[in-house]
Amino acid sequence: MDIELVKGVGKVTLEYLKKLQIFTINDLIEYYPYRYNIIRIVPIKDATLGDTCTIRGIIDTEPKVTYIKRLNKLSFRVLTDNYLVNVVIFNRAFMKNQLKIGRMINLTGKYDDKRNQFTASDINFEMISGSKIYPVYHLINGLKNKTLTNIIREAINSNITLEDYIPDYLALKYNFLDKYKASLIIHDPNDYNDLKKAKLRTIYEELFIFMFKMNYLKYKYTLDNVGIQRRVDKKLVEEYIGNLPFKLTDDQLNTVKEIYHDLTHKERMNRLILGDVGSGKTCVAEIAMYINYLSGYQSAMMAPTEILARQHYEGISKDFSRYGIRVGLLVGSLKKSEKNKVCEQLINGEIDVLIGTHALISEGVEFNNLGLVITDEQHRFGVNQRSNLQNKGQLCDVLYLSATPIPRTYALTIYGDMDTSLIKTKPSGRKEIITKVFNMKQIKDVLSSMLNEIKNGHQVYVVAPLIEDEDGNSDLNDVIKLKDKFNVAFNNKVNIEILHGKMKNKEKDEVMESFKNGITKVLISTTVIEVGVDVKNSTMMVIFNAERFGLATLHQLRGRVGRNDLQSYCYLLSDKEVPRLKVMEESNDGFYISEKDFELRGEGDLFGTKQSGDMVFKMANIKRDYKILVQCKNDAKIFVEENYVNNFSSYKQFRNLIKEIEFID
Repeated sequence: MDIELVKGVGKVTLEYLKKLQIFTINDLIEYYPYRYNIIRIVPIKDATLGDTCTIRGIIDTEPKVTYIKRLNKLSFRVLTDNYLVNVVIFNRAFMKNQLKIGRMINLTGKYDDKRNQFTASDINFEMISGSKIYPVYHLINGLKNKTLTNIIREAINSNITLEDYIPDYLALKYNFLDKYKASLIIHDPNDYNDLKKAKLRTIYEELFIFMFKMNYLKYKYTLDNVGIQRRVDKKLVEEYIGNLPFKLTDDQLNTVKEIYHDLTHKERMNRLILGDVGSGKTCVAEIAMYINYLSGYQSAMMAPTEILARQHYEGISKDFSRYGIRVGLLVGSLKKSEKNKVCEQLINGEIDVLIGTHALISEGVEFNNLGLVITDEQHRFGVNQRSNLQNKGQLCDVLYLSATPIPRTYALTIYGDMDTSLIKTKPSGRKEIITKVFNMKQIKDVLSSMLNEIKNGHQVYVVAPLIEDEDGNSDLNDVIKLKDKFNVAFNNKVNIEILHGKMKNKEKDEVMESFKNGITKVLISTTVIEVGVDVKNSTMMVIFNAERFGLATLHQLRGRVGRNDLQSYCYLLSDKEVPRLKVMEESNDGFYISEKDFELRGEGDLFGTKQSGDMVFKMANIKRDYKILVQCKNDAKIFVEENYVNNFSSYKQFRNLIKEIEFID
């Protein structure tokens, strides 16, 4: 059934629904309320001062509309429990004609018994006996909650078929409601206990589908996992590690051992490295590429930004030059002739390691003998993007890098289709970054500290939430104005540059090159420098309007300094009391910070952008529903193991679901 055929969906409403990303009947039914209003009718004598309540009464006087600046006020009286009560409600002038004398209404709001005035926030004409639960949806201007509620109810009652993804034996085991009844209750609840049962069933199904995908992928990978079995002398790898200008940490060494094991066995590697900022993930990735090179195969490394790709290219080229390993770069800003030359060298086997951005997965990019694919900041790429790169070769081993630490228990569950390595310890000799929160009244102290670092020959990052406040109405700091302010503060004696996402790639490269070479002393930027930028001489990070950023972003930004043996600092400027800023003062441990972030915000952006497609739940919340997630993981594992060989022959809906799993061609 098309969504246009649902009663109440006209051309205008259809456009509103599209703006809410509702395109199909399933989208409509799965557009769940974000909360519920429970209305209980109380006698006026029980309406406590200051508490929100609902009273029921009969309109006694003709309503009057008055205007106060931009507000309109509707005033009338109702008779409730033999009391005449004065009612006011703001910005409801359009309802005047509906409020006829003698009409029964429900009023939700607060009652002031001294003034005998009920200030209403909502008016409802529905007959309610005792109490009523109303779903509340996220809306856009022009679409009313009641309109959306009615449309969803019409859709559910239109004899549609809802695909149920909970196997019958599990639905029976947990005594779940059927999907149709659960959907009806969620959108039109009459009883709170029934609503809890309906939500539980829906949450379980969402998490079961997710864990089914994870378990299916891992099981399929295990059975079909015939890969490249490399024969590489371990002594050569040990010599490479011994020639490094620094000593690997225990976590790095353990991860290298796991990668060496994966690459020298016939099963394909599918490993995720979760490492804190500055923990040395790139070095471990280099060693993986070296092992792959020794076995005669090409490697590809994909980074989310051109700045990071170029930085990897420069560093890895330098490290590999002594071994004769040829490194190429492929990014969007290259000229067509340059791209064609790289592609020609690649297919001819004249490039051993190719580093780049999304350009690596574009048409025409063909490898001679691709054996290893590395995705840096893996959560910033969609699953199709990651698999498209992997499909550039045959039987490729895959390594994912992520500097977004998440709690270990959640990582092992959510990334259940991958083997996981953790790098928590920082390279020896690095000092803890001193983090302090300042308000804007203390800006002179911050400026003094910045100047002190510059006089000592060091460099400073400054981060602002905006590029430019075009309207001039925001109280947020922006990159453009901050440069002017710093020039004034430092009497134009300090070389200051800006960097942001709207600049051309050539401009960005020139700015970063100047900063890397120590010419620019202060780099004022947006969060474009959040990931991977490595300038070892920078010792201070100053973040304006720090309350605007999540903990994960603040931790990533802080990780741009402290990448040497010098004492480094991170100053967070904010005039607001925000608990997460205190967390930043407490610890430099990304995994501890991720736990705190989870406590404060739930999963939110903790797992990176939603484009990954891995973490989009419509009702479930993995923090709140973690026990259900674990149960789903166990249930899905058994279900996959028992039905995989028979291709889920008795479960048509799961065969359909398998086709939708994005990792599968």
